[in-house]
Amino acid sequence: MLIIFTASGDTHSSQHSSRFFEPLLRWLFPQMPPDRVEALHFVFRKGCHLTEYAILALLFWRGLRQPVRHDSRAWNWPEAGLALALVFLFAASDEIHQAFVPSRTAQVSDVFIDTTGGALGLLALRAGHKFLNRRRT
Repeated sequence: MLIIFTASGDTHSSQHSSRFFEPLLRWLFPQMPPDRVEALHFVFRKGCHLTEYAILALLFWRGLRQPVRHDSRAWNWPEAGLALALVFLFAASDEIHQAFVPSRTAQVSDVFIDTTGGALGLLALRAGHKFLNRRRT
């Protein structure tokens, strides 16, 4: 959470990350039009949002796990739902924080993207649980 909060500051704004990402794309693909470079930068940044919040959801889920007597812990939808609710609340608070950073803008769409990342992380975990349980039986 501290890493996400820190990344919400000015130093990780789009203007700053474009200094590295866009020249790299231009070097790798010199013929690429500038608008496509900007579009890929946007997709890259939103992909990072999805990834970081997927990881946060998994960490919340792990922290909420109730002790079970078995070695492998069964999937629990209420715990996953609570983990996702915590992701949503943190994503909303992160956007509120960004509203006070001059070079950043708060966007409700980012809360949606972040929460979607959390949901995708939890769904991937659920799919992994189902896959492993099928292999054991």
